[in-house]
Parts: sequence; C-alpha cells; structure tokens
Amino acid sequence: MPRTTRPPATQQRPKPPVAPTAPSKQLHVFANPAPQRDYVIQFQVPEFTCHCPLTGQPDFAHFTIEMVPDRLCVELKSLKMYFWSYRNEGAFHEKVTNTVLDDIVAATKPRFIRITARWYVRGGIYTNVVAEYRKPGWKPQPRVDLPSQAEQQSIV
Repeated sequence: MPRTTRPPATQQRPKPPVAPTAPSKQLHVFANPAPQRDYVIQFQVPEFTCHCPLTGQPDFAHFTIEMVPDRLCVELKSLKMYFWSYRNEGAFHEKVTNTVLDDIVAATKPRFIRITARWYVRGGIYTNVVAEYRKPGWKPQPRVDLPSQAEQQSIV
C-alpha cells in the first residue's frame, strides 16, 4: 500500500495574524462545535499579573472564567496572550476584571459569562471581584443534581 504524505501543518492552516508568543489584546475565536446546547466552558488563569496604578507594585490574581458560549468560543492561545498583555500595565482590580469581561463578550457574544478574579493579598487585604454578563432573553436550563457514586453505594 503506498504511503501518503501530508503537507506540513504550516500549509494546512494559515498562520495567525499575531505571533503566538507575543502579548496581544486580540482575542481569536472559532465556531462553537455544539451551539444547539448550553454547556459551560471554564478557564483557570492562576498566574495573572499587572501593576498597581498608584504604587507600581505588582498585583497577582487567579482568574476563573465560566462561560456558556453561543456561536463562538475563544481560542486558548489567544486568551493566554491576552492575559499576558497586562503584565506591564497599571490597573485597578475592579477595572481590569470588568475590562476582561467586556473584551471576551465583544469577541464571543456568549449566552452567559462570569469572571471571578481572586486577587492576592495587598496591604493585608484580599480582593475578589466578580463580574457577569447575560445575553438578553437567555435563561439557563434548570440545574440537574445527580447522586454521586459514593452516595449510590451508601459510602457517605
């Protein structure tokens, strides 16, 4: 049987407009593979860094992004480069959290998104900022709680 050769990966897909190793505010998207249903995509960004706009000291946060996509999903590498782009910027916790929400909503137009930013201690104070967006008219399906395997086996 003759062996077929595939073209190199660089010929199968055009290069992105921005080098994938450079910080960028551009969020790339792709078509939701299951737009017929509600499902949650959760992103964890445990190493977010920016600077305090008053003191210039570094601020660190753990971002959790939970979204129910509509027609578009955000591409992970661009999301990583997007978060990286804040490293040398000064930003208040509340502002940067809401800006991240606004930028992801503008790029993906999700049915729902919640961003939780857990900022590490500064001056003895932890700050948590939670921002949400809900597409007008969208209502989530009722939650279904299923028993765990331990409960079914009467272990707990």
